[in-house]
Amino acid sequence: IICASYLINDILGIIIMLLSPIHGFKLPFQFTFPHYDIVVAILSTILIIYGGRPFYQGAVDEFKQKKPGMMALVSLGISVSYLYSIYAVIITYVTGEHVMDFFFEFASLLLIMLLGHWIEMKAIGEAGDAQAELAKLVPKDAHVVLEDDSIETRPVADLKVGDLIRVQAGENVPADGIIERGESRLNEALLTGESKAVKKGPGDEVIGGSTNGEGVLYIKVLETGDQSFISQVQTLISQAQSQPSRAENIAQKVAGWLFYIAVIVALIAFVVWMIIGDIPTAVIFTITTLVIACPHALGLAIPLVTARSTSLGASRGLLVKDRQALEIAQDADVIILDKTGTLTTGEFKVLDVKLLNDKYTKEETIALLAGIEGGSSHPIAQSIISFAEQQDIRPASFDSIDVISGAGVEGKAGGHRYQLISQKAYGRNIDMDIPKGATLSVLVENDDAIGAVALGDELKPTSKELIKALKKNNIQPIMATGDNEKAAQGAAEDLGIEYRSNQSPQDKYELVKTLKDEGKKVIMVGDGVNDAPSLALADVGIAIGAGTQVALDSADVILTQSDPGDIESFIELAHKTTRKMKQNLFWGAGYNFIAIPLAAGILAPIGITLSPALGAILMSVSTVIVAINAMLLSLDPKNIG
Repeated sequence: IICASYLINDILGIIIMLLSPIHGFKLPFQFTFPHYDIVVAILSTILIIYGGRPFYQGAVDEFKQKKPGMMALVSLGISVSYLYSIYAVIITYVTGEHVMDFFFEFASLLLIMLLGHWIEMKAIGEAGDAQAELAKLVPKDAHVVLEDDSIETRPVADLKVGDLIRVQAGENVPADGIIERGESRLNEALLTGESKAVKKGPGDEVIGGSTNGEGVLYIKVLETGDQSFISQVQTLISQAQSQPSRAENIAQKVAGWLFYIAVIVALIAFVVWMIIGDIPTAVIFTITTLVIACPHALGLAIPLVTARSTSLGASRGLLVKDRQALEIAQDADVIILDKTGTLTTGEFKVLDVKLLNDKYTKEETIALLAGIEGGSSHPIAQSIISFAEQQDIRPASFDSIDVISGAGVEGKAGGHRYQLISQKAYGRNIDMDIPKGATLSVLVENDDAIGAVALGDELKPTSKELIKALKKNNIQPIMATGDNEKAAQGAAEDLGIEYRSNQSPQDKYELVKTLKDEGKKVIMVGDGVNDAPSLALADVGIAIGAGTQVALDSADVILTQSDPGDIESFIELAHKTTRKMKQNLFWGAGYNFIAIPLAAGILAPIGITLSPALGAILMSVSTVIVAINAMLLSLDPKNIG
């Protein structure tokens, strides 16, 4: 519909320009016939009613808000040129004396304005593709299980909380819910950033839009419609695009100033040129002033950049809830980083296994480790068992397993007695190079150490690259963690940053407050749960992971992929977005402030003037420049992790 509307306007405008002389000169592509000016007047009337509608509606809204700006100025420009041209036609037929009209200038001005309006609508419309992409994740229909176990296919929009739905292997989950029956692995990468499929069974929650693996799942619906996870993320994107930033507010103020300046300068030009020239000359300079001053480029300057920025951020897993976060972040002094789940994986993993004699192979040692931990649900035990599974090593079979209070576990297998105990319980040093903060356990057979395993919460692959990028941007990184001194020190020394250990949520909050009281701009990065108070207090709060409601509520920015490397992308986006905003503001506003006096004829005494048509062309060029400049905003290829 929009394209058809612009096509009709284009046809009308082109016909008018083909029939009308430009500023009194007939060009080679123009032609006339008897009473052509009446035809042009009729076509121009249709064009101003049909094509001028969006500008007049916008002007009315601006005046209702007592904030005349871009739309008011555009409406004034096309109205003046149209009304004077109609007047010229009437006078020509009444008096028989030809009076120059400005139909060509009117048509070219309106078409150029509509072109700029179309560029704005198209760019902003395309910039929100992240919402559409998220919507594609949710299937249109769901398979609802009825009381007699028959299946009924319903539109997802008709699902209700409490419905039981069946999800076949390979299908996307249609709604947030909890698994009632069945087991499978679900791929939630597009939603949470978790790269590996997550194994889930009865009692586990699932997110609408995730992809089911090999099993059949029966899921009880917990959330639908606006309350679903995907819907909330879509809302965030929409809010990010609609929320005005500081730079956008400045642009609106500048547009308001330009309106008053343009009207005043145009009136002065009209009076001066009427005194020293004649009415047609005065009208020419008045119209030119109003044409050249139309702040369409200024109106596009910030929205196009922020729309492009929002789209780019979403493609990198950055959901920017508050646009001002981008403007503040590029001036940040300090960034406080949570450790567990932010800089580290948040899971105990086997970092290394070392043989202490040649009695067993490494595979046999891992089998013994997994076997002796087979009866424990402790995170350390589970990490050893998972490590063996990843190596395709079958755990050794133990006849009995007992817990050694405060030390570890012991068991019997094949007539041998084994113990897996802490290094402290073992009582002797083990020559093994392990990361600081890691836990070391020793495997003992009949009182002889045969192997050792190092376990720890390892750094995420992109954490070190992030710290380098922060320091390069003169942002001081501080790790604040609830972990003990030893664990905190190990991670901090590996990263080469300052740290605070044993930090409660209140401690982190006080740290942010202290730094802000010192006049520093603070970014806080956390998991969105224990860090919620400090996320809210910081100048910019960044939540790792978008799966929790508190992350949605407390943070300004959400990293859906839970990757600290994306903080680097956010800092880069902040710098580049702010730079583009400044460039567009400079061109959109600076151009007008220079062009308005020129259009009013201030240099006419030395032979330099601007016609309405040339003014419209130059205005169009400025519009295209800010649009292209905004679309050139890009992020460097992600080459870390």
